[in-house]
Amino acid sequence: MPTYQYRCTECGRDLEVVQKFTDEALTECPECAGRLRKIFNAVGVVFKGSGFYATDNRTKGKSGAAVPAKTEPATASSTTAKKSDSAPSTGSTSAA
Repeated sequence: MPTYQYRCTECGRDLEVVQKFTDEALTECPECAGRLRKIFNAVGVVFKGSGFYATDNRTKGKSGAAVPAKTEPATASSTTAKKSDSAPSTGSTSAA
C-alpha cells in the first residue's frame, strides 16, 4: 500500500499515512482539527537491467521492422577473390 503525505494548513503538522488506493483522502488534522492538504513529491525511480534504453540489444527498430544484421567489412582476400571471379586474370596469358 502506498504512503501519502499530508500537511495541516492551520498548525503546519506533517502526517504520513499508509492508505489503500481506494481510501478517501484525509481532510481533518488529528491535532487541531484544521484542514489537511495532500503533499505531492517527485518519485525517485531507478530503472536497472536491460530493456530500458534505446541502446540495448533489441530485435525491432522504431518502425517495428526487424533490424538488419551487421555485415562484416570486406577484407583484402575476399575483395581479391571477387575480382578474380568476375574478370579474367591479366597476369597469365596461356592459350589452350
